[in-house]
Amino acid sequence: MRISRLPLALSRLALIVCTVAFLTTSPISCWTQEDNETGAAQKSAAAGKSGSDEKAGDKSAAEKSTLPPLPADAHVDQTMELNGKTLHYTVNVGALPVRDSDGKTVGQVVLTAYTMTGNDRPVTFAVNGGPGAASVFLNFGAIGPKHLQGIGNEGDSPSDPTVLKDNAGTWLDFTDLVFIDPIGTGFSRSSVSEDQAKKLFYSTEPDIDYLSRIIYDWLVKNDRLESRKYLVGESYGGFRGPRITYYLQSQLGVALNGVVLVSPYLNPSIDVNADLSPVPWMMTLPSIAAARLERENKLTPEAMAGVIGYTLGEYASTLIKGHSDADAEKKMIDQVTQMTGLDPTFVKFSGGRLETGAYLREVHREEGKLSSVYDSNVTSFDPFPFSPQQRANDPILASIIAPVTMAMVDFVTRTVGWKVDARYNALSYDVNRLWSRGDDLRQGSVPQLRQAVAADPKLRMLIVHGWNDLSCPFMGSLLTVNQIPVMGDPARVAVKEYPGGHMFYTRESSRLDLRKDVMEMYGKH
Repeated sequence: MRISRLPLALSRLALIVCTVAFLTTSPISCWTQEDNETGAAQKSAAAGKSGSDEKAGDKSAAEKSTLPPLPADAHVDQTMELNGKTLHYTVNVGALPVRDSDGKTVGQVVLTAYTMTGNDRPVTFAVNGGPGAASVFLNFGAIGPKHLQGIGNEGDSPSDPTVLKDNAGTWLDFTDLVFIDPIGTGFSRSSVSEDQAKKLFYSTEPDIDYLSRIIYDWLVKNDRLESRKYLVGESYGGFRGPRITYYLQSQLGVALNGVVLVSPYLNPSIDVNADLSPVPWMMTLPSIAAARLERENKLTPEAMAGVIGYTLGEYASTLIKGHSDADAEKKMIDQVTQMTGLDPTFVKFSGGRLETGAYLREVHREEGKLSSVYDSNVTSFDPFPFSPQQRANDPILASIIAPVTMAMVDFVTRTVGWKVDARYNALSYDVNRLWSRGDDLRQGSVPQLRQAVAADPKLRMLIVHGWNDLSCPFMGSLLTVNQIPVMGDPARVAVKEYPGGHMFYTRESSRLDLRKDVMEMYGKH
């Protein structure tokens, strides 16, 4: 990869599969075109593939086989204070093998488990997204017993000391927690060549198959098949969630009790045909309006109810009518200007249709700053302010990788004592580069969600979002769930929103509210 292309590559990792509306922006379109050209070139070259290429693949596999083995499981007993009580728990770090159809070990998945003694304790499995993200974000950011201070919010510095504190928002008091790092993330690794890894791990269906099997294997190994079982997935992990649930239910014979989808990449096809459909613009407007309300200290559920009502009603109908009703169109542009606080000329020439990439550069342009697609109220200075397109990395991505990596590596190797000789990948650009983005990915996971809920009248799914998130906007899930038929209790599939962005849980108040809502869902079983 050329150095001049690096910022775009970093942008791609952030956006290619965790975003909905942003899939239509220029950098992503450019990437899709480049991928198609690359794919054509690869097909053309395949017929004349040289022996040296095959030897290179063999060498890659040989190099993997000579890596130092992963250590045996390690554990440590810890305590934390929560609501005036002391929790005693055990942390276990170890790996489970992934085997191919012939029984050969082709990879190892590293898991971090937090368990407590007690009768009838549920177990919750957690996976992040990317593809290429380790589970450290849910672990140290959201639900684990320790919370990493100073990540994901305005003014946070990646060079600040990493500080882990007891997490008042942890779920550990009401469920054991098992954090899964998919192959190529964290310390998890493939033991086969890149070509084989792409087939076995780095595409939609194989990814779901082996991760589901890891959950099954952990339950068997730890005698937990009879426990109540839950799954939480974030971003692309939210894409994985319904598919893993349905695969476990229908193929492996393991029925989950509930699923929590955090800022999920749930329904990619919802953004189709932005030249005609109002839906892509209905997804971005509420999150942009929420960010403006927050900057003015006016963000409340009541204020957002008004934003959502306008978006579903007058805004959508005006977009559908287009220039056939000039008065309504002008009124809509004035209303969008008022709701967002953006420059009237910018909104006018956008036709009231706010494209994410353009907005992120516009909203803080006078300060010389860029906004994050994950939370547009988190900014960084734009090192290329006169470039026609954003060339710098996302402000949150640029600042979060160093602290989460340092904190997790220190925790695993020093605190737990799992002495591993390997690099830790909080975000793996190699996994993202190798990932197959075929039609199955674009189909999303809503069909599996519907089927899993239909098959089990007691299964519950809670979909949670931050209002400011433009990578996986909350309106996408709201519109999607509104079209799912009611199957028994209407609250079995629910959407809830909180102040903040994609990682809204980095804000303590939102993290505590999430904990309360999840406890309520678990309490129904």
